[in-house]
Amino acid sequence: MMPRSPLRDLFAGLFVAAGLAAVVFLALRIGNGPFRGGGGLTLRATFEQVAGLKADSPVDIAGVTVGRVRRIHLKPDYRAEVVFELNPGVDLPTDTSASIVTAGLLGDRYLSLQVGGEDAMLVEGEEIEFTESAVVLERLLGKLVHNLGNGS
Repeated sequence: MMPRSPLRDLFAGLFVAAGLAAVVFLALRIGNGPFRGGGGLTLRATFEQVAGLKADSPVDIAGVTVGRVRRIHLKPDYRAEVVFELNPGVDLPTDTSASIVTAGLLGDRYLSLQVGGEDAMLVEGEEIEFTESAVVLERLLGKLVHNLGNGS
């Protein structure tokens, strides 16, 4: 058995502590945790149907993730309001539109933004006026079966 060495024990403890700190850092970084740093512009959009869009879903422009959905709640008119945050430095024209789309045929839902051409930019807390709700595959299939059954 080796003799006990306080210096070796100190180095082993520091090595383990550094390893744990690296694991925590990577877990928060990969998971977009709460310690990511300051955010950018927060905007809103209202939809008739969000169909599976969740908080922390990505927000993208041209296939590039530029933000995250922060929360989704039901408005008094029974429509869903989506509040999302963009990365710092992303500015959007006032005629930008928002759609809820699916990654692949049966993938996760995300918020896709189509940038407009206006010179005026959206500001903190504003609402995107032009929206397109999620397409619900089950409803489409139901309509198709119904129409086929009626001979249409």
